[in-house]
Amino acid sequence: MKAEDLKTKTPDELKKMLLDLRKEQFNLRFQKNGGSLDNTAQMRKARRTIARVKTFLSVKTREEAAKEAQKNTEKKAEKKAA
Repeated sequence: MKAEDLKTKTPDELKKMLLDLRKEQFNLRFQKNGGSLDNTAQMRKARRTIARVKTFLSVKTREEAAKEAQKNTEKKAEKKAA
């Protein structure tokens, strides 16, 4: 998955996607150990996609926290001014 696609997703969508990717990684691990995995590059792709999703999830979480902090400081400033 490309980074451009992840930018438009909400944190909830990213969490669901992360859960699905971890399930896929789990299944790939079982296939590898069972000897039925033909394309081992899929494991690397899954691992990197998981990292990419986690990165965007943390960025979005930080952005939301910063917005909340900004709102709180604005409210405190309004209370002091009043």
